[in-house]
Amino acid sequence: MSTGVRAPPALLALLLSACAVGPNFHSPAAPAVSRYTPTALPPQTASAPVAGGLAERLVSGMDIPAQWWTLFHSQALDALVEQALRANPTLQAAQASLREARDQLYAGRGALYPSLSAGASVTREQLSGAEFGQPNLSELFTLNSASVSVSYLFDLWGGERRQIEALSAQTDYQRFELEASYLTLTTNVVAAAIEEASLRGQIDATEQIIAIEAQELAGQQREFASGAVADTAVLAQAAALAQTRAQLAPLQKQLAQTRDELTAYLGRLPSQQLTQTFELSSLQLPATLPVSLPSRLVQQRPDIRAAEALLQAASAQVGVATAALLPQLSLTGAFGSESVGPLFAPGTLAYNLGLGLTQPLFEGGKLYFQRRAAVDALQAAAAQYRQTVLSAFQNVADVLHALQLDAEELEAEAVAARAAADSLAASQRQFHVGAISYLSLLTAEQTYQQALLGLVQAQAARYADAAALFQALGGGWWNRSDAPQRPD
Repeated sequence: MSTGVRAPPALLALLLSACAVGPNFHSPAAPAVSRYTPTALPPQTASAPVAGGLAERLVSGMDIPAQWWTLFHSQALDALVEQALRANPTLQAAQASLREARDQLYAGRGALYPSLSAGASVTREQLSGAEFGQPNLSELFTLNSASVSVSYLFDLWGGERRQIEALSAQTDYQRFELEASYLTLTTNVVAAAIEEASLRGQIDATEQIIAIEAQELAGQQREFASGAVADTAVLAQAAALAQTRAQLAPLQKQLAQTRDELTAYLGRLPSQQLTQTFELSSLQLPATLPVSLPSRLVQQRPDIRAAEALLQAASAQVGVATAALLPQLSLTGAFGSESVGPLFAPGTLAYNLGLGLTQPLFEGGKLYFQRRAAVDALQAAAAQYRQTVLSAFQNVADVLHALQLDAEELEAEAVAARAAADSLAASQRQFHVGAISYLSLLTAEQTYQQALLGLVQAQAARYADAAALFQALGGGWWNRSDAPQRPD
């Protein structure tokens, strides 16, 4: 008897304080390291007395601006990035995917509320008395009905709340996928602009070499006419000039393809060419570069945050699968009227109220293995998260190494280019007075050509490394005023 008295309060307490089965998700801790590289970074990079040769300071813990590309101080580049952000189809697809995920989350939250529906019908029926043993009895009537019904599934074990948690995590995943798309797009535009500037520089260098070799060929032709040089020297110089000219077409092809790439980033067709052009001289190397603390990287990288969201979604699905194994309690009810005459007249009201309890007993192992599959998926998501973190730290370390070594390479290339220019000038003077052979002159020309192209490529690498560092550290999306926020 006493048990019967305590049952309703106990049941009410269970319903009001129902727990959510399955693991409670906690964000993984950041790796316990103080730096990205085996040894401490120098305070600044090497420098060189050429464009792009600025010594960049590396500042640990410095924050990243949202519009980091403006640090290159190129209005043409700023305009190009803004156009891409407005019109790029990949970015627009990511924005639509985020809206879809949010709508799915809002729809999923409806499971926490009762379901209420209304219905009405008019039925014309003819009743036969044959089934009652009166074959001559027949009656025609109209049956009117109207009702309101309600149903509610008590979330005793938190299965619905875990499902909503999974939907919320999927929304976070799409939010960070959008940030990753934003970061990839802006970095690709900057990288393509730097590549265009590099190709234009290489084309200019090649044309400079062509001019030198054409001038040398003209001089040798005059000397051959006067008998001062052999025809073999003239022929060799002509071949060298033709070979250098042949290098122009591949560079021009790469330039055209890079321009097409930039056009596509802006959501345009290849025939809708850009008005902006880029030269290395139009870009400035950022004087100061941020190096985020390793403990902050897991919060800044969109790919790590997306992997964390997938990990949380997998964790929530374990709870969903666990709840499906446990009893389900539901409440149903209906209130309405049925009448062959006016509705809601005395004696026409009808209602029902029911409480149902369902416990799965046997489904051929379906629910058991679904839960095991959810646990397996959680383990896979955890491993993928760890791999994403490892790749991110490797990415930052690689870029930091590149910043240092590419700066040293540019310093060496600048020295090599000056030495090659001096060597070529001296070789030309000595050849024309007969002090050296033509082979020595040709070697000096080829060395200068390689040094000039190497210098341009090394200059471009400095700009590309700076852009790569901003990307590797997350791109400063957290400082954007228009960054998508979590739904309420």
